[in-house]
Amino acid sequence: MTTAPVYSEVVEAEGHLIDSQILNVVFDTVVKHAASFDVLKFDIGRSNDEASSIAMRISAPSQQILGEVLEELVALGCRLADTHDALLRTADRDGCVPDDFYSTTNHKTLVRVGGQWLDVERQRMDAVIVIDGERAVCRKLRDVRIGNRVVCGVGGVRVMPEFQDRDRHGFAFMTNEISSERRVEVGVARIAAMIQDIKASGGRIAVVAGPVVVHTGGAAYFQELIRGGYVDVVLAGNALAVHDVEQAFFGTSLGVDLNTGKAIEGGHRHHMRAINTICRAGGLKQAVEQKVLTSGLMYECVTHNVEFVLAGSIRDDGPLPDTIMDLRVAQDRYADALQDVKLVLALSSMLHGIGVGNMLPSWVKVVCVDINPAVVTKLADRGSSQTIGIVTDVGLFLHRLAQKLKA
Repeated sequence: MTTAPVYSEVVEAEGHLIDSQILNVVFDTVVKHAASFDVLKFDIGRSNDEASSIAMRISAPSQQILGEVLEELVALGCRLADTHDALLRTADRDGCVPDDFYSTTNHKTLVRVGGQWLDVERQRMDAVIVIDGERAVCRKLRDVRIGNRVVCGVGGVRVMPEFQDRDRHGFAFMTNEISSERRVEVGVARIAAMIQDIKASGGRIAVVAGPVVVHTGGAAYFQELIRGGYVDVVLAGNALAVHDVEQAFFGTSLGVDLNTGKAIEGGHRHHMRAINTICRAGGLKQAVEQKVLTSGLMYECVTHNVEFVLAGSIRDDGPLPDTIMDLRVAQDRYADALQDVKLVLALSSMLHGIGVGNMLPSWVKVVCVDINPAVVTKLADRGSSQTIGIVTDVGLFLHRLAQKLKA
């Protein structure tokens, strides 16, 4: 009887494998592909600072299945035991790469080229790695150019996930469950402390905000954060700016008086009148300089030199002159604005929040605040495992956060 050939490869991993439940995921990944594993070595760390390590042989009935398993294992932080350079292939046309290209995660990644391990720059998920001289850079598929050397396969690639620390303090109190009022208070206090620590060390903080910030009355407290120097960049869509300006001009948001909660007669036209006024001035900055716009969130951004990027969509009224309607340009502007950011606050903006999450490396913390628990969990579900979720009204959250930061 002829024995079917078996294809195998030895992989290694180290870190807090048990605490982070990575090991369970590794084993499940092998089994679900109808492959098998044989543990060759397993050392368990016995202190907070001591990592665990494992070496195991992965066997599969075909080279294709083995390749699929290895690709998933490398994304989980495993690496091939054999040390050899990454396979580089040349792109033969703009915007296209070889079929076996390596698709990046948001975790810290290294690639071996010429016997040297290179840190991959501009780390983000769903990109390719291009070797440019002595640099390895994440690049979106559309930005690949003919002749670029692209990393293919998983050989010579090391991924280093942000393992869960054994110390359960800090943000271990956070879960993706619906938060009680007490949990919100505790969460706000610790987020305020983290914001202060980041700013004290010279770090940058970005806020991704939806128009609900204005609708819920949270804009006034958001402005306090800007005036306090806690916000370095604001990323949003056309609607946040439009309704902020509407509130500044008319005291309404979507035609509803924010003080009384009552709809104003003819208020449905207010946001269009606001857009028209800003367009006549030439843009938000020009409106501030001309003293047409004298209050509000966008006013504070301009007067305190806080960078803002407004990404447009098909549903936008107007839009404002400042809104970027070219999607590719808007994505690039978002990505540039997020460089060196240490913390992102995503405030009731599922669309832009998920978009920003996809642009971030896993070591940048994300705090997602939304009244809808599905929005809070969605970022983590889509690969942004560093997301901290608080389920609450965003206006309430901003009020409490501003109070804590002032205290």
